[in-house]
Amino acid sequence: MEPLWQEHIRHYAVYLKLERRMSDNTVEAYVHDVQRFADYLAVHAPGTAPADVTRELIEAYLAELFEEGMEKRSQSRMLSGLNSFFDFLLRTDRIAQSPTVLVEHPKTGQYLPDTLTIDEVEAILGAIDLSAPQGYRNRAIIETLYSCGLRVSELVTLRISDLFLDEGYLRVRGKGDKQRLIPMGEVCRHQIDNYLRYERPQPADAASADTVFLNRRGRPLSRVMVFNIIKEAVAAAGIDKAVSPHTFRHSFATHLLQGGANIRQVQALLGHESITTTEIYTHLDTGHLHSAVNEFHPLGKRSRRG
Repeated sequence: MEPLWQEHIRHYAVYLKLERRMSDNTVEAYVHDVQRFADYLAVHAPGTAPADVTRELIEAYLAELFEEGMEKRSQSRMLSGLNSFFDFLLRTDRIAQSPTVLVEHPKTGQYLPDTLTIDEVEAILGAIDLSAPQGYRNRAIIETLYSCGLRVSELVTLRISDLFLDEGYLRVRGKGDKQRLIPMGEVCRHQIDNYLRYERPQPADAASADTVFLNRRGRPLSRVMVFNIIKEAVAAAGIDKAVSPHTFRHSFATHLLQGGANIRQVQALLGHESITTTEIYTHLDTGHLHSAVNEFHPLGKRSRRG
């Protein structure tokens, strides 16, 4: 956690105890909620100061909590805690405005962060210079996040032994070590193959040998590194949205449903245990059913790049 967050949280705890006269247990609960949000930012938006938190970041956080199975009542309590924290910062002149003002308390437990349009996805992918160091890797990472709808935790733990490029599938180990097979579009296979053939560094040790995406030192990428890769590509593309690895997962599901995929298929691809989690996307007009991802994924058959 960033030192500034620690300092603000420490002052907030004193305020809750002395001015609000809350019990130790209540103070601990409020502080824990803020710490959990700060830990989320450390992974998904590293370097974000309290004054830089936006409504979009909070909504993205709530969306992830919902996908993790948090009930709407717990989400509402979490949001109330964040609202209290940012109100404290505002009244003590530590921030200029509260990012929670426009965030509504969940009525259905359904929050979605910004999704990307097809053109925006194309722009982000196109902004990655393949001649630059790690260019093939970075494009393959974003291509895989979007084309396969992976969680960032699933991406960084993806193994070479999980890739079936000739068959057009990859195997994912999701939450609870549950496995699922995901179809890969032609372009995604091509980008991963380019990275493996031409750019993947020598693994630093035996533990890294089967990991697909490595850093320059031959060790597995961290979540923070993936976020930074995305942040740089989004900035280069001139996209003015709060984009995280999870944004590509949401865009994957949204675009599949817009293209005609059945919600049960999307549930299986995302690895959701409950259909109610997938139903956050059903505000869309789902249209008719197609039989395979390549038939309805908007970028599945676009021309190859690189």
